[in-house]
Amino acid sequence: MKGKIGVTSENLFPIIKKFLYSDHDIFLREIVSNAVDATQKLKTLASAGKYSGEITDLKVRITVDKEQKTLKVSDNGIGMTSDEVEKYINQIAFSGADEFLKKYKNDANAIIGHFGLGFYSSFMVSEEVEIISKSYKKTGKAVRWVCDGSPEFTMEDTVKDSVGTDIIMHLNADSLEFLEESRISELLNKYCKFLPVPVVFGKKKEWKDGKYEDTEEDNQINDVAPAWTKKPVDLKEEDYNNFYHQLYPMADDPLFNIHLNVDYPFNLTGILYFPKLKNNFEVQKNKIQLYSNQVFVTDSVEGIVPEFLTLLHGVLDSPDIPLNVSRSYLQNDSNVRKISAHITKKVADRLQEIFRDNRSELEEKWNDLKLFIEYGMLTDDKFYEKAIKFFFFTNTDKKLFTWDEYKALIEPSQTDKNNKLVYLYATNLESQFSFIEAAKNKGYDVLLMDDVLATPLLNHFEQKYPESHFVRVDSDVIEKLVAKEDLDQAHLTSEEKNELSPIFQSVIPKDQGQFIIDFQNLGENGLPMIITQNEFMRRMKDMSKMQSGMSFYGEMPDSYNLVVNLSHPLVKKVLDQKNSALGNELAGIQSEISTLSEQKKSLEKLKEGKKEEEVPQEEKDLLAETREKITKAEAGKREKLEQFGSNNQLAGELVDLALLANNMLKGEALSNFVKRSIELIK
Repeated sequence: MKGKIGVTSENLFPIIKKFLYSDHDIFLREIVSNAVDATQKLKTLASAGKYSGEITDLKVRITVDKEQKTLKVSDNGIGMTSDEVEKYINQIAFSGADEFLKKYKNDANAIIGHFGLGFYSSFMVSEEVEIISKSYKKTGKAVRWVCDGSPEFTMEDTVKDSVGTDIIMHLNADSLEFLEESRISELLNKYCKFLPVPVVFGKKKEWKDGKYEDTEEDNQINDVAPAWTKKPVDLKEEDYNNFYHQLYPMADDPLFNIHLNVDYPFNLTGILYFPKLKNNFEVQKNKIQLYSNQVFVTDSVEGIVPEFLTLLHGVLDSPDIPLNVSRSYLQNDSNVRKISAHITKKVADRLQEIFRDNRSELEEKWNDLKLFIEYGMLTDDKFYEKAIKFFFFTNTDKKLFTWDEYKALIEPSQTDKNNKLVYLYATNLESQFSFIEAAKNKGYDVLLMDDVLATPLLNHFEQKYPESHFVRVDSDVIEKLVAKEDLDQAHLTSEEKNELSPIFQSVIPKDQGQFIIDFQNLGENGLPMIITQNEFMRRMKDMSKMQSGMSFYGEMPDSYNLVVNLSHPLVKKVLDQKNSALGNELAGIQSEISTLSEQKKSLEKLKEGKKEEEVPQEEKDLLAETREKITKAEAGKREKLEQFGSNNQLAGELVDLALLANNMLKGEALSNFVKRSIELIK
């Protein structure tokens, strides 16, 4: 019998070959899945008493013949009669090829899914396809169907010993890679490793006489009953861990697992694992494998499940997830959205359960788990609402607190004069040690927030709780971190400040960023100098590293405050040394500046109420000359102060000590500090 496939356009095969070609390896999944379906149907018929033949050795077998350039997929399932071949293979409901081509040409999965073309995916790699099939029905004769990729086909009776179907693909010149054992093994492992019917490819091998040789035993590539298909009551923790390593052979043991088993309002099974996440956030996504009735769909689940859940590992399986559709289709599918929301709830409920029943276990694994929870809190409000109850703060003494526990701890001592609760935090125990100690000596507690998500997380907390404020412990002097009252200002004239600033600026390393000199009265027992960094600017720079659109802050140089404690004896000593060395000279310069400033005021007063052209040129010239003299005198004064500072060992020592406390003294500057310290000790 010869005929034409029932399509309304002859564009079918060019479309399959051309526009499915980018995803051509998907054909093997389609053909093997069809074979598995046929095998399962025969099992169902046998259990219903409608088939009495042998079903104890049902399997799907893949065979490569390099000489004939064929790839064969064989099953011993229900098979087909000639009438069924005519119905299921020849009569394709297909119309509007031009519109179809325009809409779906870039989406292979959508073409296959929407038009039921699973079998026809074989033509992506074949110049000719044969079907040899024998139905389980006793009256059915075996049938052979052949098509060369055009709408014409040949169908005839043939001889086949056993029930089932062989799909024989005569590979085209561009697809000879599928004659390679390694390539077929790769695809079977990707798409078919958990199919519910044994899938066999070749023989198992053993090492013999310096090489691998085939044994007599079939090489079954799949686990027909993976852990997620079993009931949780039938599995032990060891079984869950073994399955995890079956999925990810090189991974560390997981932290926790969640076994999903839902049959209403949708069907969903699966096992999700919490992997160990590194603190540097080296996240490997594409680790959740999505299945439909044990047939692999995708491991690229972004947009299908909430963003933070892509950090989990494991398997999801649902017949309600369409097998052959695009990811964009999945993202808009109502069942997928319901499943996504349910998984989020189950993850939160599981963590809440561990917190409630075994808090110590959650605390023990917190450092490995916290990035996942923080990421979820930042990206999913529903998860946040549940997670805030089991989220842990860690303080610098390594003690863990829930949000409510920590709030109760610090409320009495860390509420400022504006009734805001101040959460002090550090990001590095070593480099911020002196600031942490200063806070503790004040009776404050300090959090340790040292992971990559700390900055966006504390921003998020401040949005959720406007009455709370997070301040890094080195962002200001301790007296200002939790401001209880207005501080006594240092008793220093503006002139004295102007004379001290150049002294200390002259000994700050030029490669450490921008420094603003600030004068505070921190008491005789306070440090002589402290380096702080503005909370807002530092936080914006941190965020710029993580978010596009904030490069303005990232490109700005680091900015610091050098806080000088004018009550400290050593600072007073520098002031005395300055007065001793430069007092008379500076007084003379300052007297000159004062005289010139008075002259400038008088000249400026003469200009009042006059237009520019009404002012005599002599007065303009004299005013310009006076301003120039003032600028020159001030520059001369500053130069003398900077020269004094650069030669003053004590000034350099005090600045370097402040830099050292912040881990900012390195290289040549550190070497010079050591040499100077030795000189001062002598």
